[in-house]
Amino acid sequence: MDLPNLAVILQAALSPNPDERKAAEQSLNQFQYTPQHLVRLLQIIVDNNCDMAVRQVASIHFKNFIAKNWSPHEPDEQHKISQGDKDLVRDHILVFAPQVPPLLRVQLGECLKTIIHADYPEQWPRLLDWVKLNLQDQQVYGALFVLRILSRKYEFKSDEERVPVYHIVEETFPNLLNIFNKLVQIPNPSLEVADLIKLICKIFWSSIYLEIPKQLFDPNVFNAWMILFLNVLERPVPLEGQPADPELRKTWGWWKVKKWTVHILNRLYTRFGDLKLQNPENRAFAQMFQKSYAGKILECHLNLLNVIRVGGYLPDRVTNLILQYLSNSISKTSMYNLLQPRLNVLLFEIVFPLMCFNDNDQKLWEEDPHEYVRKGYDIIEDLYSPRTASMDFVSELVRKRGKENLQKFIQFIVEIFKRYDEAPVEYKPYRQKDGALLAIGALCDKLKQTDPYKSELERMLVQHVFPEFSSPVGHLRAKAAWVAGQYAHINFSDQNNFRKALHSVVSGMRDPELPVRVDSVFALRSFVEACRDLNEIRPILPQLLDEFFKLMNEVENEDLVFTLETIVDKFGEEMAPYALGLCQNLAAAFWRCMNTAEADDEADDPGALAAVGCLRAISTILESVSRLPHLFVQVEPTLLPIMRRMLTTDGQEVFEEVLEIVSYMTFFSPTISMDMWSLWPLMMEALADWAIDFFPNILVPLDNYISRGTAHFLACKEPDYQQSLWNMISSIMSDKNMEDNDIEPAPKLIQVVFQNCRGQVDRWVEPYLRVTVERLRRTEKSYLKCLLMQVVADALYYNAALTLSILQSMGVATEIFGLWLQMLQQVKKSGARANFKREHDKKVCCLGLTSLLALPVDQLSGDALERVFKATLDLLVSYKDQVAEAAKEEEAEDDDDMDGFQTDDEDEEGDGSDKEMGVDAEDGDEADSIKLQKLAAQAKSFRPNDEDDDDSEDDYSDDEELQSPIDEVDPFIFFVDAVKAMQASNPLRFQNLMQTLDFHYQALANGVAQHAEQRKVEIEKEKLEKAAAASPAS
Repeated sequence: MDLPNLAVILQAALSPNPDERKAAEQSLNQFQYTPQHLVRLLQIIVDNNCDMAVRQVASIHFKNFIAKNWSPHEPDEQHKISQGDKDLVRDHILVFAPQVPPLLRVQLGECLKTIIHADYPEQWPRLLDWVKLNLQDQQVYGALFVLRILSRKYEFKSDEERVPVYHIVEETFPNLLNIFNKLVQIPNPSLEVADLIKLICKIFWSSIYLEIPKQLFDPNVFNAWMILFLNVLERPVPLEGQPADPELRKTWGWWKVKKWTVHILNRLYTRFGDLKLQNPENRAFAQMFQKSYAGKILECHLNLLNVIRVGGYLPDRVTNLILQYLSNSISKTSMYNLLQPRLNVLLFEIVFPLMCFNDNDQKLWEEDPHEYVRKGYDIIEDLYSPRTASMDFVSELVRKRGKENLQKFIQFIVEIFKRYDEAPVEYKPYRQKDGALLAIGALCDKLKQTDPYKSELERMLVQHVFPEFSSPVGHLRAKAAWVAGQYAHINFSDQNNFRKALHSVVSGMRDPELPVRVDSVFALRSFVEACRDLNEIRPILPQLLDEFFKLMNEVENEDLVFTLETIVDKFGEEMAPYALGLCQNLAAAFWRCMNTAEADDEADDPGALAAVGCLRAISTILESVSRLPHLFVQVEPTLLPIMRRMLTTDGQEVFEEVLEIVSYMTFFSPTISMDMWSLWPLMMEALADWAIDFFPNILVPLDNYISRGTAHFLACKEPDYQQSLWNMISSIMSDKNMEDNDIEPAPKLIQVVFQNCRGQVDRWVEPYLRVTVERLRRTEKSYLKCLLMQVVADALYYNAALTLSILQSMGVATEIFGLWLQMLQQVKKSGARANFKREHDKKVCCLGLTSLLALPVDQLSGDALERVFKATLDLLVSYKDQVAEAAKEEEAEDDDDMDGFQTDDEDEEGDGSDKEMGVDAEDGDEADSIKLQKLAAQAKSFRPNDEDDDDSEDDYSDDEELQSPIDEVDPFIFFVDAVKAMQASNPLRFQNLMQTLDFHYQALANGVAQHAEQRKVEIEKEKLEKAAAASPAS
């Protein structure tokens, strides 16, 4: 398509007529892959004679196409742009990006970023030469613009990935320094000069963000840079040309330069100028920075802050950064000594006023209370806020230098309280009181621990905080609620004071002013947590929840949901009467939040965060009423639309939370409804398409479907759930690109099928075994090997004769059993088992091995029978020990033992388990070594990893809370019954086996037989106890 036609189509894409627009977009999509298309778009973008709106459409289309197609996303994907077109684009975009108007420059800058990230240095080695050349002539702005994008590529890169930065710095920094020097010396500089200095600052920032390039370790070079940064820091910002509008003012070029300079000096100070943080080679740099620059910067910063004191202007971000620098200086003696002479002025005339309610707060409170609330609870706002930085400074000061400052500061606050109390209503310093309350709240942790203040806190609340609950001034009512929440956990000597605060906070939820209502809900959370007698809250619970949802209809705020979760947690099953209403309200709030989040299209939008919170709260409610299955039937219609929609790509941001709800609904409902079954295909599609990272979360509901809806899983053919499960598992397990860790849930699901569908899925045994054996052969991680081997064990337990004949027909029986027995014998340096570490693993193996005992001699030879029998006995002993150890630890925890090791020391017979199994330890050493092994195992459970273990799994990371049909099977009784059956059906085979056993194994067999009898008695007793507990008291 030639240029004029392309311009016509782009013009049509702006048409108010939707049909014309659609046709134009279709044409653009149709021609986008034709040769020269990109080059022509670029020609339109840079053509000054062309209509600006058309150029803008072209630039957006150009940017999107490059983002999508510049480099292939998949390894085998075709290149969509020819090499010739790429070369032309690369050569021309460098020249034109800096020259076009700012509106277009932004789009071309994004394109450059995509191209540089993909091509530099390999496919675009000449880029740096172009930058160097242009830094030396008239194209300085263009060179700096490109160099900024280039340096940003490496801002967060470390180690080898960072190597290109050193070359970039070496080639460009001498020129940059030279340009910077000239710019700083220009008298009455224009705004364009500010733009150039700002770009240099950003390039410097990206280059030093993670580590300082070695060229800057040269004291002369570094000093040359520092002289310029200090010059920019000290020099007053030109008064001429400053915008009057505060929003425009803070983004004005010269204030931006000031901000970036402060930013860089802070980074140098906190990351590289701190002696404690540095490795030896950087120590010299840190010492030099401390000695030559840190104090000078401090002085400049204090002078800059002084502007605020005399009523001048300083952007919030600059104030915030300077206060961060000062906070970092408090703990360093030399810096604190420099700060001290000016500390009182700083603290009482600059920092404290920044903590007080001000004109901007008042304006926002009145004009846009929703925005006032959003800003108050937004973490990102905190990063820029002078108020947060002031609170941090005061907290750091009293924490690190409390002796000389805490009393002084508290006296200052008390003085404000006093002045406030004495003043007549019309002259009360309301804003100062607000700042004083904020300070008291911010110092809460320090005051709770420090004499004489900690004993005075209740009196302080009663005298100075509680009266403000009924203040005529809204912001003081809000602040009173917030401070009361900070102190809700103190020990009230008079419970009436706690009660009064609680009721005042609850009343605050009905305040006419929105920010007061929100702060009250936030404070309520602390009161609910601190409340020892729930009768304080119980009578008002219905109206409290009512106020709650009124507020949730008004505001999207994650903290609101946290409070609700706390209430639900605290009241547990008592929430049953409200469960349906709560879920309906939360579902409605969720949809509202999702709609705003979609409109705003920002991941960190408060709506998106609140949406996640709503789902988490629904889960908390479902958990609290888990013993009341009828409620799940009631809430299902409310939650189904959420689950249906959010199990698709629409729900990627909340997928984990939705899966948790699906897990609760499929586990606790009386039965799994057909509507709930309709979610199965959605999870399968997500897993196949994009949700592989959530496989462990999806495992839980799938297990519930198969184990609690077994009949439907087996009978239903439309859709065919068995086939659908096989398609998913076989595709994941045979995928060579899948890491071992990623496929762990797959073998667990095969086990779920074999355990729950015994005798009903014979046709699936072979395919599942085939895919398991294939994966086992290329598995490296021992944890996955164990899981795959457990599939074989479960298949044997499912049907030993069928499984063995399949393995023999595949020609792998000897290989698999050889590997299995080898894995069972493998131990680590510590002597502990290397494989099948969890109780569940051992049990599955025991049941699988025991199932082989019933096979006739033509399927299992006498020699193989002996090996299986011995391996099973060893495993049963090991399983018994582990169960006993776990019970002992649980008992120790219940008794609130100091550490749970105590019981071992009191065991006079060393390790009693082998004795009970009929084996005498030859001497005490063996018992001691076993005891040491146990201690080592316990110690290991507190360490993240064992040095000779390639897995992060340890014995105690366990999904044993997942229920399974084999929970009801006792492996000892199962084993003894199998041996008795063999003895009855084939006495000769039994006799031959017994004769091959040495004394050790005969003794173990007797011990297992005794333990099986003991287990029968225990199981009977447990049944009777359960029955007694279930029957109503007579």
